[in-house]
Amino acid sequence: QVQLVESGGGLVQAGDSLRLSCAASGRTFSTYNMGWFRQAPGKEREFVAGISWTGGITKYADFVKGRFTISRDNAKNTGWLQMNSLKPEDTAAYYCAASVGTIATASGPYKYWGQGTQVTVSS
Repeated sequence: QVQLVESGGGLVQAGDSLRLSCAASGRTFSTYNMGWFRQAPGKEREFVAGISWTGGITKYADFVKGRFTISRDNAKNTGWLQMNSLKPEDTAAYYCAASVGTIATASGPYKYWGQGTQVTVSS
């Protein structure tokens, strides 16, 4: 069992940066891949970034490549999503999730989810 709690969202201006955190409870967090998804009002939830359980493999959606960086520290049971050069279209609720196997870009394989943190980017 893994519980996930996101934090770090807020209201920023275009071009600013934010760092989202995902705090996990449960001793098995280090055995799960971690993913970040986002969902804007009226839109489907979409994959943003994922990182393997070792931290050695990362995957990004094309629309965040070069701007966002995913990382984790299993000793701290925490993962992060560093978001730079934010754009108004990045406005969404951001969720972290945990899965096993390969880093999935679909939400189905993710077994555990946090409740989300809101990111709003003004122009």
